[in-house]
Amino acid sequence: MSEELISQHLDHLWLQERLADNTLAAYRRDLNKVAQRLSAQHCDFYRAQTTDLADAIYVSNEHPRSQARTLAAVKKLYRWLNDTKQRADNPTTELKSGKQERTLPPLITEKQIDALLAAPDIETPHGLRDKAFLELLYATGLRVSEACALQLNEINLQTGMVNTIGKGNKQRIVPLGQESVYWLDAYLTQARLLLLKNQQHHAVFISQKRTAITRQLAWLIVKKYALQVGIEQLSPHGLRHAFATHLVNHGADLRVVQLLLGHADLSTTQIYTHVADIRLQQVVNQFHPRSK
Repeated sequence: MSEELISQHLDHLWLQERLADNTLAAYRRDLNKVAQRLSAQHCDFYRAQTTDLADAIYVSNEHPRSQARTLAAVKKLYRWLNDTKQRADNPTTELKSGKQERTLPPLITEKQIDALLAAPDIETPHGLRDKAFLELLYATGLRVSEACALQLNEINLQTGMVNTIGKGNKQRIVPLGQESVYWLDAYLTQARLLLLKNQQHHAVFISQKRTAITRQLAWLIVKKYALQVGIEQLSPHGLRHAFATHLVNHGADLRVVQLLLGHADLSTTQIYTHVADIRLQQVVNQFHPRSK
């Protein structure tokens, strides 16, 4: 019964909010987990009370961040149950997330980015593809899922703009920058057709299988060149962080950065002001004669 209920709820979310497949999959995992724990208590979502849900969500060996994500999924489920008259009360009203320690993205310097972008061997088709892909990620701050799904008709090298569909099926237009335009043009004219081997595909970035590159391959591409130049723990999302952090460091308005990143809430973007402050403090500590 719980599995069917969860599927109906996720169908509703897809129709109403156009959530990404990865987001829906995460909701399903969290809700299935809670359903299993409720079942062990001989309970389900229809009968669960606040204490039952608390026992199913606040598990001692789980990270607080995981608990908070699970609670958010359960709260969304009960709002839907209320709206559809499947349940009159809401047992999640009194459940609160513990205070989360805000984690800051790792600081990647512009010098490190320069080394990373220079790492691919542009004399090979795969190297030229990787070069264009890395340049695009850093130039635009696209999410890795957005970059992997990018279609040929969504980039305009003449105007230097990329048109992408982000979270919640929201469209945004982001400038590419001269360097990214140059390397995208080089890749599209010199390497992409070689990777496709005379086959047709609408994706911009092509894998060995002659299909769009996956999130996993994107992660491997970034990791490969990061390790080559001595950068540890860098992911495609780390390039998105670098894009935003470097913009803020150079004085970009926070609301402009918010629009470029596609953040629905400015508070999500404000983390980059903290990153910039930390970087300034590190510079002072390292170079000021009275800081030691």
